[in-house]
Amino acid sequence: MEHIVIIGNGISGVTLARHIRKNSDKKITIVSAETEYFFSRTALMYVYMGHMKFEHTQPYENHFWKKNKINLVFKKVEKVIPTDTILLMNDNSILKYDKLVIATGSKSNKFGWSGQDLKGVLGLYHKNDLEELENLSKDAKRAVIVGGGLIGIELAEMLITRNIPVTFLVREAHFWGGVLPEGEAKLIGKHILEHHIDLRLDTNLKEIVSDENGRAKAVITEAGEIIECNIVGLTVGVSPNIDFLRDSGIETNRGVLVNRFLETNIPNIYAIGDCAEQHEAIGYRKNIEAVWYTGRMMGEVLAQTICGNKMQYNPGHWFNSAKFLDIEYQTYGWVWAKPKDYENQFYWEHKSGKIAIRISYHKRTNEFLGINTFGIRMRHEFFNKVLSDKESVDFVVENLKQANFDPEFYTHYEKEIVNQFKKELQTLKA
Repeated sequence: MEHIVIIGNGISGVTLARHIRKNSDKKITIVSAETEYFFSRTALMYVYMGHMKFEHTQPYENHFWKKNKINLVFKKVEKVIPTDTILLMNDNSILKYDKLVIATGSKSNKFGWSGQDLKGVLGLYHKNDLEELENLSKDAKRAVIVGGGLIGIELAEMLITRNIPVTFLVREAHFWGGVLPEGEAKLIGKHILEHHIDLRLDTNLKEIVSDENGRAKAVITEAGEIIECNIVGLTVGVSPNIDFLRDSGIETNRGVLVNRFLETNIPNIYAIGDCAEQHEAIGYRKNIEAVWYTGRMMGEVLAQTICGNKMQYNPGHWFNSAKFLDIEYQTYGWVWAKPKDYENQFYWEHKSGKIAIRISYHKRTNEFLGINTFGIRMRHEFFNKVLSDKESVDFVVENLKQANFDPEFYTHYEKEIVNQFKKELQTLKA
């Protein structure tokens, strides 16, 4: 019986295992050193905030794996030896495979700052990060978060629920300024300040200072300011977790290099999820995508290939969603922080400063290219269809009511948005 070994029990690896089992009787083994059972990584913050227990983050009962004949190995892979088709484990045991799938996810970035490995300095990615944060929070006087992105804002929200003051260091002129256009970045920046988070823009970390016990006691910014703290959150992105592949012969760059079939340079070895890097980017997408739904898609697609129905990975139109404290964010298609030469952007913001929409469209053809929404829920199916059908921006604006997914009794703003859009369009044509 062919043995499929999957390294990593995140969304990619577990989706792959489930879909292989649906389509075959192959022997399946999942190896993980983080936790024995799969859990929802995006729910970690809610465990810390007291909204759920850790076991509530596990979508499957513990008996699910045995029932579905999916073997779980709770060990760390030290080395992959493709010439012998074996894995060497941290306890010196050996695991043989016929097909190998690398789905080891990411690790938090560090950029060589002095003091970055002190006690009290952590990222927010792994279960042990949550456990360490829980421990550190017991006597924390202040936290400093470095890096203004989605993980950083989650960590800030977590800490303020424990009444731990937060200083947030962001190197850009606006929050998440590399992704969000200025209007939305300023809107979120104001919202962060309203939550009594000390947001410092245009600020870089220089070093982290230790106390006499090897725990962080302060950070020093590049401007020379000393900020006392005993938790430092490094949330400056993530990188593929592939150090164990060194000298394996598996071709890597930042991640494990794969083609559209998620195949590496070595036959019968594949990579999926955050650790996989496309040789050539798909459309405007990045070569590496640390997004849960693309990891799930890769697992589904590769399961087809492994079960004899060879299938290319095609993630379709870009979309994403997040929450910035109380403001929900969705994006569909492409809305660039700085508009491209061919792109016009329409921006509407409600007077409350907490609801906004930005629509991108082609200057010459009027084709709808993408949308950002803040505080307004939109239907994924609607935008997936209009992007596929290459509908005009006029069609999208006129049908925003159809796209809206806000619950009953929520205030709707389509009329106000349409009126402003028409006015701006007349101005452009004048």
